[in-house]
Amino acid sequence: MPDAATSVAEWEESVGRTSEKGDLSARARRRKLPNERKAITHKFSVDGHEGYVIVGMYQEGKPGELFIKMAKEGSTLSGFMDGAAVSISIGLQYGVPLRVLVDKLTNTRFEPSGFTENPNIRYASSVLDYVARWLGGKFLSPDYFQPRVALHEQQPNQAAPGAPTVTAKADHPRHRGDGSATVADVPSCPTCGMLMVPNGSCYKCVNCGGTRGCS
Repeated sequence: MPDAATSVAEWEESVGRTSEKGDLSARARRRKLPNERKAITHKFSVDGHEGYVIVGMYQEGKPGELFIKMAKEGSTLSGFMDGAAVSISIGLQYGVPLRVLVDKLTNTRFEPSGFTENPNIRYASSVLDYVARWLGGKFLSPDYFQPRVALHEQQPNQAAPGAPTVTAKADHPRHRGDGSATVADVPSCPTCGMLMVPNGSCYKCVNCGGTRGCS
């Protein structure tokens, strides 16, 4: 049977945890937007699926609410994007940094995916990927307009620890019989044009997920 000292210690620990939860709840205050607020509307198209992004902003210009309206109302995609927009809006109003939300949603992959009409975002792996990259490029940094590049393309002169040293070829870009360009025998993706990376016995695109040469 536990002694009195142990019981008191457990009780104090329990009270401490409850107090900590209470402090967290007290700090999580929702900051609603004013009844009249500025907003920006952006029309987009991903693989022919059109929609609108509507961002309501606080007085200082920071986004505080988001609406994503697809042209085909009543579809599964439309309902999913409505739910995603509500979740993002609640997060913003409770103080979640926009950068955190954008980084988590960028490069999500599901259909529809494909080319867009936005010259800054030529290819999107999903509608949510497009919206996240547009939000990041519009409100955070133009770097979000750029697709994620493979690590070996960003740092071509740095090798992994213990890896054998490979001398880079000075060959000029060549073309295969099917018309796809290759640089140092690495093909470009026939879908989005990014350089592919070896994936077993074939190649894989880190941008759109396409493969080439796989049986």
